[in-house]
Amino acid sequence: MHVPDGFINAPVSAAAGVVAAGAVAVSLRGARRELDERTAPLAGLVAAFIFAVQMLNFPVAAGTSGHLLGGALAAILVGPYTGVLCVTVVLLMQGILFADGGLTALGVNVLDMGITTTVVAYALFRGLLKVLPKTRRSVTGASFVAALVSVPAAACVFTLIYWIGGTTDIPIGKVFTAMVGVHVLIGVGEAVITALTVGAVIAVRPDLVHGARGLTSSLKLRIDGELVDAPAPAAAPAAPVAARSHRRIWAAGLVTALVLAGFVSYYASSSPDGLEKVAADQGIDKKTEEHAAKDSPLADYGVKDVSDARISGGLAGVIGVAATVVVGSGVFYVVRRRRTPDAPADPTRDKESV
Repeated sequence: MHVPDGFINAPVSAAAGVVAAGAVAVSLRGARRELDERTAPLAGLVAAFIFAVQMLNFPVAAGTSGHLLGGALAAILVGPYTGVLCVTVVLLMQGILFADGGLTALGVNVLDMGITTTVVAYALFRGLLKVLPKTRRSVTGASFVAALVSVPAAACVFTLIYWIGGTTDIPIGKVFTAMVGVHVLIGVGEAVITALTVGAVIAVRPDLVHGARGLTSSLKLRIDGELVDAPAPAAAPAAPVAARSHRRIWAAGLVTALVLAGFVSYYASSSPDGLEKVAADQGIDKKTEEHAAKDSPLADYGVKDVSDARISGGLAGVIGVAATVVVGSGVFYVVRRRRTPDAPADPTRDKESV
């Protein structure tokens, strides 16, 4: 759903940029409370993983594809404020390095793909957890529903923005119907990817999943055929084990992102994504402008002067993952270091999860 330059007029693009900048500023402050010594490195990895998976377009209908937006996944794994920053870093890397998403439309894209998806998904996720049993399956199921809803919600926000500042005279009802229709299908793919990823992390390190914190389940023992609460174990200095586990998770996640972007992306669908298809069918792309970074050596997710498509796309993916994890980790390290006494770490971070 990357909006290119020329879809939205200058005043509305500027207004969206102001709103997006304000939301990012709020998120920078809020992320100080979400990030700790364990999750700050994970946040940079989440941004890189979202970048990688966004390269994997999957078919959703005849001649149309979709890809992960990532707001729901980021919010559930590392928190809503940090999630907004994760998606913003991805959009910056895509716009500057790969000419994907207009630079004048960056505010629109951050507002639509970053803020809308994160806020909608996390609000729905927390609401579902209030009524569902406090189990790992509930977290995974709530992740699925939240991600599913977040994508058509973003389509609705784009339609609203286009209604206010679109550069072509197209009946807004047609745009709304087409956008929501195709993005409901894309939302199913988003939901599957999000639920599988959240479930995988919960299975090995539930304490790293922000959305699962505070969900405790006491250990049960079966005595004479009845389940009773086990006595609380004595505290043990498990920090070195946890640190090693954290490093393994980080390394496994980075390798996965590199493989997805550097190899699997070659087999992604080449069909236009949901917004591109709707724009072509409805004629809202008539005033699309050339991207300011169209001459970037990585434009269109290929390395300039590398003729082999497989190698070119793979190298571009690997470079993108590396750049995103470096920039993202740098941002979150600075945010973590700037924590002030009035912005304590998440008070639930030390609770046993799920």
